[in-house]
Formats: sequence, structure tokens, C-alpha cells
Amino acid sequence: MSDKLVTYTTDNAIATITIDNPPMNPLTTELREQLLAILDELESKKDEIRVVILTGKGKALMAGADIKSFPELTQEKAKARLKKSRQLYLKVEEFERPVICAINGYCLGAGLELSMCCDLRIASSEAQLGQPEINVGVIPGGGGTQRLPRLVGEGIAKELIFTGQFISAEEAARIGLVNKVVEPEKLLDEAMKMAKLIASKPPLAVRAAKEAINRGLNMTLSEGLEVEAYHWSYLCGTEDQKEGARAFIEKRKPVFKGK
Repeated sequence: MSDKLVTYTTDNAIATITIDNPPMNPLTTELREQLLAILDELESKKDEIRVVILTGKGKALMAGADIKSFPELTQEKAKARLKKSRQLYLKVEEFERPVICAINGYCLGAGLELSMCCDLRIASSEAQLGQPEINVGVIPGGGGTQRLPRLVGEGIAKELIFTGQFISAEEAARIGLVNKVVEPEKLLDEAMKMAKLIASKPPLAVRAAKEAINRGLNMTLSEGLEVEAYHWSYLCGTEDQKEGARAFIEKRKPVFKGK
């Protein structure tokens, strides 16, 4: 088996990251470090990469943490592990470009927490999602108790976390946990279609929109409106804004350069 648990490919301005840690892609220390390294590399390519797709190979996006290591955990070891895992989750959440999660199969525990750090989620109709940590005597530790209620509401989040039950992709879409459900063979095509549409938009505006939304969710409405106003005003001084306005007036397709 290859020691590369995470790889990526690029197609024009889109990078596709694939997790490959068979059979169920658990979040091991090695996988976490490799994924962090790839995200750092892609972050440095600001002028080349406009959208990232994150997916898994085989039967799962990620079927949780490495449960085999749980019996040896102490409180101190658990704290140290969470600190490192939080670095990964925040890296995905705060990544400057949009991240689309293509959920190909089981998306459980740490996998669901990772997917919730992405901006958009597209699921295969065969996907199963859940936060089953309660079944092994713990609670979600990578943000599940915080991000899940923000996405689906307090009551549904508590039900999923208290019971540890899995839900189908269709149910996940109904409660707002995923944006779209497609047949398995169409998953990556649909993710790429969405990525190409986003990549065609002015990159500075897309980044500004992501930051305004993310920051605003943790602020009062008045504070969030100030963040929005700052970004809107800044964008009005960019070349892309002028190009977009001229193209609209001239009834042609704009050419955005990220300037």
C-alpha cells in the first residue's frame, strides 16, 4: 500500500483532493498531516487555484477517527490530539478559496466534522452520514457539537448526536446538511460542474463572500453588516469589479483576473 494517503490533481483552476486510506479512510495522524501539507501547498497557489474539491476513494469520505487507538487515550493525550485535529478543521474552514466536499460514501464522526468545514457538500445517493461518537463513550470533538447545530438547528443536531444514528443522503439534504444529492456515478462530475461555475466568478469577490459569511456567523447582525460593508467597498476598487460592470453594460462575458 502506498504511503500517500492523500493526493491531489488539478484541472485548470480546480484542485481535487482525494483521501485514500482503505478500507474506510479513518482520520489517522499520518492522513491528517498529509492533508494539512496539501492544503498548505494549494494555499500558496492563490493565482492558480480558485476552487478545491475534497472527496474520498472507495466506500467512504471518512468513516471517523482511528478508533483502534482509543483504548490507550488519556485525558492529556486526548487534548493533544484534538489540538492537532482542530488545526486541520480550521485550515479547511478558513481556506481562502471555496471547498466543495463530494461525499462518496460513509461520512461519519470526524468525516462529518471535516465535511462541515467545507463550504458546500454534494452527496452520493448511497452516502450515510452521522455523528456516532456517543456509541463509544465520547462526544464529537472536532466541532460537531458546534457546527452541526449551526447547519441544521439545535433540535436535529441533538437528535443526531444523542442517538448516534446514521442518516441517508436524502435526509441530510432535507435537513440542510448537504446541498445536493446525485447518483454515485455522477458525484464528481456534479462537484466539478459546480466548481467550474464558481471558478468562473471573480475570485476576489468569491473570497470576500466566504470571509464575510464565515465571520458574520460568529458576530451580531450589526457587526456582520460592517464586515460585509468593508468587503463590498474594497471590491469596488478592484479591476474585476470594473470589468464585471463593463461586461454587463456591453452585454458580453466578463474576463476576471483576480485583480
